[in-house]
Formats: sequence, structure tokens, C-alpha cells
Amino acid sequence: MAKECDENLLEIVHGFQKCRNAFTAIGDETRQLILLVLLESDLSGIRVGEIAEKAHLTRPSVSHHLQILKESGIVAMRKEGTKNYYYLSVDGTQWKEIADLINLIYASIRHISSQL
Repeated sequence: MAKECDENLLEIVHGFQKCRNAFTAIGDETRQLILLVLLESDLSGIRVGEIAEKAHLTRPSVSHHLQILKESGIVAMRKEGTKNYYYLSVDGTQWKEIADLINLIYASIRHISSQL
């Protein structure tokens, strides 16, 4: 049983390392607001100007925060000609890794509490 706990702890540590940039990115209130705007869109993508308008932010601010979200694997972008569309994507992002880490932590807590 102790070996299983040690393995889970190592997996949790590894998960934190893999998700560190994503947690930092989504920890900012402005980026959370942008994520909410993206969630309210039809997930096919939304342009910077539309995000700025809906979030009541400047375009440069939105661009800056989108870059951080994109680099962390939280947001994806597709180009159509000269236009960039930003969206939340399940494929190739960190959402699943974050969910897996949270689920592992929760399962570990439940396991430990059942032993008490």
C-alpha cells in the first residue's frame, strides 16, 4: 500500500510540473475573464477585437493574455487568411492533463481518508 502511495505522489509531482504553466495562466483574473468569453462563444473561434469588446479590455491587453494562454496550451488559434481565431480546444491542450491531475489528487485524498 505504501508503494502505491509513493507512486501516486510521484505522479502528482510530475503532474504539477507538467501543468505548472497552465495553472499560472489560468490563475490570472483577466485570463479567467477571457476564458469565460471563449466559453460563451460557439467554440469555433473568436477574434481579438470581439474578445476585447465582450471583456471590456483593450486589444493589446487581450493579445498579451491570449499569447500566455496559447503558450501554456490552454487556448488554440487558427488562421483564416489574415484573421486569427482563438478557441478552447480539447485536442493538443493541457485541459486533460489538468483534469487527470485533479482526479488523481482527489482519488489520493479519498484513499487516505478511507484509511482513517
